Amino acid sequence: MPKLLETIKIKNGEVFNLPYHQKRFDKSRQNLFDIYNPINLSSLLDPPLEGLYRCRIIYDQAIESIEYIPYKAKQIQTLKIVSSDITYAHKFLNRDVFTALLAQNPDFDDIIIEKEGCITDTTISNLAFYDGEYWLTPKKPLLEGTMRAKLLDEGFLQTNDIKSSEISKYKKVALMNAMIGFKIINNPKIILETS
Repeated sequence: MPKLLETIKIKNGEVFNLPYHQKRFDKSRQNLFDIYNPINLSSLLDPPLEGLYRCRIIYDQAIESIEYIPYKAKQIQTLKIVSSDITYAHKFLNRDVFTALLAQNPDFDDIIIEKEGCITDTTISNLAFYDGEYWLTPKKPLLEGTMRAKLLDEGFLQTNDIKSSEISKYKKVALMNAMIGFKIINNPKIILETS
């Protein structure tokens, strides 16, 4: 039975983006375990009142553990585009496929995964590209992240198919996840895998 993971940003006691985490948590339990009785995450959280933390919830049908881990962002500057047929529709605890990709490419801070000819995500985040007018995010990400969902609902992002061969035409690139929010990477170095 697969274990799942929910990662929530906590800063000085404030819980960020909880409705989107609750929605994904509920959807995963419904899709994978056919469970429709909700567990209210808000009632279970007791975050530290000072500092920046990654709240890590491990669960399947029920919640296995909740822990609060001090957070320090990883600096991302160099990225390599790698083709893969990875499937990661739910936020699973087992991330061996991503760990393996990173281990195979130790000279890069992170990997951009290309699937069926289109850009999807990095190993830790959703992506967005700025064309001079709009911020576009891949139409088919590996994982529908909570920050991505929020920014789509707010109209800040639009979806589009993004080809690796077209990346150079975009003026800016940003990473998105629960912990870093929406982070524009200045002058990133993006390398396309050569076969």
